[in-house]
Amino acid sequence: MDRIRAFLVAVAVVAICGVPQVRSTASDHRYKAGDEVPLYANKVGPYHNPSETYRYFDFPFCSSAPVKEKKEALGEVLNGDRLVSAPYKLEFLTEKEAEIACKRKLTKEEVVKFRKAVSKDYYFQMYYDDLPIWGFLGKVEKEGKTDPADYKYYLFKHLVFEIHHNKDRVIEITVRSDPNALVDLTEDVPVDVDFMYTVKWKETNTPFEKRMDKYSLSSSLPHHLEIHWFSIINSCVTVLLLTGFLATILMRVLKNDFIKYAHDEESADDQEESGWKYIHGDVFRYPKHKSLFAAALGSGTQLFTLTSFIFILALVGVFYPYNRGALFTALVVIYALTSGIAGYTAASFYCQLEGTNWVRNLLLTGSLFCGPLFVTFCFLNTVAIAYKATAALPFGTIVVIFLIWALVTSPLLVLGGIAGKNSKAEFQAPCRTTKYPREIPPLPWYRKTIPQMAMAGFLPFSAIYIELYYIFASVWGHRIYTIYSILFIVFIILLIVTAFITVALTYFQLAAEDHEWWWRSFLCGGSTGLFIYTYCLYYYNARSDMSGFMQTSFFFGYMACICYGFFLMLGAIGFRASLLFVRHIYRSIKCE
Repeated sequence: MDRIRAFLVAVAVVAICGVPQVRSTASDHRYKAGDEVPLYANKVGPYHNPSETYRYFDFPFCSSAPVKEKKEALGEVLNGDRLVSAPYKLEFLTEKEAEIACKRKLTKEEVVKFRKAVSKDYYFQMYYDDLPIWGFLGKVEKEGKTDPADYKYYLFKHLVFEIHHNKDRVIEITVRSDPNALVDLTEDVPVDVDFMYTVKWKETNTPFEKRMDKYSLSSSLPHHLEIHWFSIINSCVTVLLLTGFLATILMRVLKNDFIKYAHDEESADDQEESGWKYIHGDVFRYPKHKSLFAAALGSGTQLFTLTSFIFILALVGVFYPYNRGALFTALVVIYALTSGIAGYTAASFYCQLEGTNWVRNLLLTGSLFCGPLFVTFCFLNTVAIAYKATAALPFGTIVVIFLIWALVTSPLLVLGGIAGKNSKAEFQAPCRTTKYPREIPPLPWYRKTIPQMAMAGFLPFSAIYIELYYIFASVWGHRIYTIYSILFIVFIILLIVTAFITVALTYFQLAAEDHEWWWRSFLCGGSTGLFIYTYCLYYYNARSDMSGFMQTSFFFGYMACICYGFFLMLGAIGFRASLLFVRHIYRSIKCE
């Protein structure tokens, strides 16, 4: 078992470390005139529903040769890619003019299926020498017609491929449909279709190493960059304002507090205390449900580590456009390898809080994020199976993910938990905790948990909301996002604002003599995740054209998991910042 586990870990490391090589070697093929260059048909789906895609030959296309499936990596399968050999043969430097790929007589049912696809703007995606190409299946003629019953539906039957080469290498490919070669699908009658294609070759001076650059240019256009920089400036102003607020208001108040408490100690020892010093005997009282709290802290720390590694890979150029499945592979592998961090953090902190049932704490840590994700996946995978979509994972892929979880994630979680339990770290509390807790005075409504969460989440969300649109348009649309350096800056700003606003709210909570700050700081830090999910509702209704039960369930289901992950991660950041702050202020005064 240890050898199998070691092998899987090695494979995981290779999967990540080997990804950057894909750009230069996976498609680094040299061809001679007449050599067959692989052309794979990937998937077909409605343009506005990116999650709802189907296999190419689920539609009544034809092929003159037996269809061969391409072996795919884990990330490609998770991405919904299902590559098969296309019906078109594009040999290197071989031009063709209106050549028939295959013929097919469409039945009435097949005509109806194509017509529905054309009415929903279905597109196809192919890969030629690992270069992506797209095209629409057909068009709807609406000119001069107001009644949908009068619309004309046409299928494109002639594709024109234009391929650019630099000596013996393929550099660029585009495909367009011949507007004069149409098949009328308006009536429910059988139709004979001759699927044809034309191939044209042109020479270019673009080097092979830069052939993917054109796919990232769209996100680097000047007007897009201006918006991105405006987003960063807006976020930086938010950070400066918040930092200034803390520096001038909070630190001045703290300084006055220190002077006041020092004067009180010198002048009158029996003088009644007030403010945050008054609760020094309760502020480090362990929170309720400390096992759940430690598990949330461990899961949030793991997700923060995962996000950091993903940014590192993005900044070194791993996730270039259409590197199929690289992001999904990285997410699965890094999450598995960082589970030890969750186990160590949760068990160590749980033992610091004088918890005894560390095994139960580890089980809770392992299931706190994976549990909801697994339930969501089961539901959405069932929906995808019912739709016969490529988003439905094959049984073999599910087995592989289960093995990664059983042989890598779980053992590392346990090992991390054992290391955390045996670390014997003590909770460093500057003040002794009294035997009985003080009663919390009545608080106004705006100092309750929900209003405080709303205030805490608004500022971090306002610092990232402009960038959110581009991320959503990339993940849930067809826009390409490659400016990872700007995204990384926005992420750093998000962390800083979250930490600052949580510390500020924690101080005001303690000043109001409310000593139950542990869970409050975590909830306030993570509340940005709730704002992001609220933005999902706005994006779905106002900024996208997604529709249908499958796409809707996929969007809100997986975004719920992502926002929950943000909640845990930012909650851990907020609590850690508040803990440092609380320790600092109580270490600065004399606590009896």
